[in-house]
Amino acid sequence: MVTAVNKGLNTHYGDLVLDQECLFAIRAGIKVHFTRNERAILRALSRKPNQLMRRSRLLDEIAADEDRSDRYIDFLVNRIRSKLGDDPKSPKFIHTRYGEGYVWAATSTAAAPVDALLVIATKFAPAARQISQGASALVERLHSAIGAGVSPDKTIVVAEDWRPGADDKLRHLLHLNFQTSDDAFACVVTLREMPSRRITESFALDLHQQNYPNFTAEADTISRAVLAAVQGSLGNASTGLGLAPGDPIETRRHEASIVLLGANPRWASGTQLAKKRAQAPGNADLAFQWCLHLFSRLTVASPFESVGLVERQRVEREIEVTALEHLPAAEDNPLLMFAAAKLLYFVDRGHLELAEDLAERALARTGDSTASFALMGQLRCARGRFDEAVRFFDRGAERGDLGPDFQLHIRAMKCIALLATGKRAALDATVAAIDTAPPCPPYIASMLDWTFSPHERPLSAASAKALAAIGPTAASNAIEYAYFTSARQLVSEQARANLMRGLIAQVVRIYGAQAVPAVVGRAIGSNAVA
Repeated sequence: MVTAVNKGLNTHYGDLVLDQECLFAIRAGIKVHFTRNERAILRALSRKPNQLMRRSRLLDEIAADEDRSDRYIDFLVNRIRSKLGDDPKSPKFIHTRYGEGYVWAATSTAAAPVDALLVIATKFAPAARQISQGASALVERLHSAIGAGVSPDKTIVVAEDWRPGADDKLRHLLHLNFQTSDDAFACVVTLREMPSRRITESFALDLHQQNYPNFTAEADTISRAVLAAVQGSLGNASTGLGLAPGDPIETRRHEASIVLLGANPRWASGTQLAKKRAQAPGNADLAFQWCLHLFSRLTVASPFESVGLVERQRVEREIEVTALEHLPAAEDNPLLMFAAAKLLYFVDRGHLELAEDLAERALARTGDSTASFALMGQLRCARGRFDEAVRFFDRGAERGDLGPDFQLHIRAMKCIALLATGKRAALDATVAAIDTAPPCPPYIASMLDWTFSPHERPLSAASAKALAAIGPTAASNAIEYAYFTSARQLVSEQARANLMRGLIAQVVRIYGAQAVPAVVGRAIGSNAVA
C-alpha cells in the first residue's frame, strides 16, 4: 500500500514527507506522529534549514510547564531522530553542533507525481476524527478488495486530505468524506473518472459507532461499486476494432495490445470490411478498421516492392479523411482513440499534436497501456523524447505473453529510437536480443540488419550478398519504405538522418548514390546520403 499526501500542504525530503504543521511524517509509506513538544522542535528546525538553532532558542518553543533544561531538548531531538529514522552517526536531517545546538540539514525536493489506477483519498470533519481508527480499517479492507479485483500491475494509492496536482496521472479518484451529526457517523463516497473528474458513483453510508473497528459491510459495498466502474473502464479500452465484446476482459486486453500492429493479419483482406462499410457507412468502428486495412497495405507489403508515390499519397489521403471524419465518434471509445492517433501520426500530415492529445487522453481514461506501448513510444520518438520512448518500448518488451509479432515490433521500435539518438552501444545490445529466426520473414531480418548495422563499416559477406541479390530497384524501394514507415515522422532532421544513414550507406556501397530515391534525399538532408 502506498501512502500519498497533499503536495500543496507538505514538504518532501526524498522519501520523507512532513506535514505542514509537523503533525505527522511519512517515510517509505509508514506514518508516524509527534507529541506537542516534538512538533514544536521539528517545526522550528525544519522552517530554518541550514541555520544553527541553539538549545536556548529551542527551549522557547516548548510548553512553559515542561522541563527547561538543555538535556530535555537533547531528549526531544533524539526522539524525533528515532521517528524519522535518522542515524545520529550519519544524519540526513538533524545535525548536531556540539556545545551549541542543532541544524536542519535536509534539502526539500519536489514531490513525485502520483501515477495510479486509483487513489483512495480520505477526509475527516473535525468531530469525526475519533473514528479514524475504524476508517483506517475500512480503507485497508477497500485497498485489499479492490486490489484483488484488478491485475497486479495496477497501482492503488491511499491518501489523507489529498487532492490531485497538475502532474499527477490517475485514472480514478475515490473520495471518502467522514462526517458526524448528533453522535451519528456517515461516510460520503464519490468516485470520479480522471482526468475529466466526471462522477461515476456517489452515495452516503451510515456508520454505526459500535461497529466502526470493522466496517466490513460498508467496505464491501464501496469496493463492489468501485470495481464495477474500474472494470468497465478497463473493458472500454479493449472494445472496438472488431474485438468480440463477449470475450473475457483479459482476452480482449491481450487482443487490444496487438490489434494496432500494422502486421496484424486481420487487416490483410479488405473485401468483407468494404461490404460491411457499404451497409453502415456511418459506423466509426468499421471506418477505423478500414483505415487499419489501408495502413497495412502500406506497411505489411514487402519493402522491396514499391507502392508508388501517387498510390501512397492516395491511400494516405483516404486514411486521413476517413479518420478525421469519424474522430468525434471515437471520443467515446479509447481503443478507437488509440487507432485514430496511430493513423494520424503515421500519415505525417501535420497531425502530430492531435495524435498526441488523443493517445494521452485515451491512456489517462483507461490506465491500461498494453494497447499503446508501441504507439506512445513512437509519439515520444517523433518529438525527440527518445529516453521516454525507450521506457515505453522496454515495458512492452517485458510482456512476453503478447506473442512474437508484438515482441519483434516493440524491439524494432526501440532500435529505431536508439539509432535516431545515436546510442550505438545500447542499440547493438538491443539488436542482439531480437529473434529473427523463422517465422520472422527473411526480408524483415535483412532490413533490420542493413538498417541497424554501423554505416561506417561494410556488411558481413552474407548480408552484403543478400543486399546485392535483390537488385538496385528493390534496394531503392527498401530505402523508400524505411523512410515512409519509420523516419519521416521524426521532427528532427538529424534524427531522420541518423535513422536512414546505415541503410543508405550499405545500398550506396553496392549500387551507388543513384539508388537513393530523390524524395528521401530531399527529406533527410545530404549529410545522410553522402
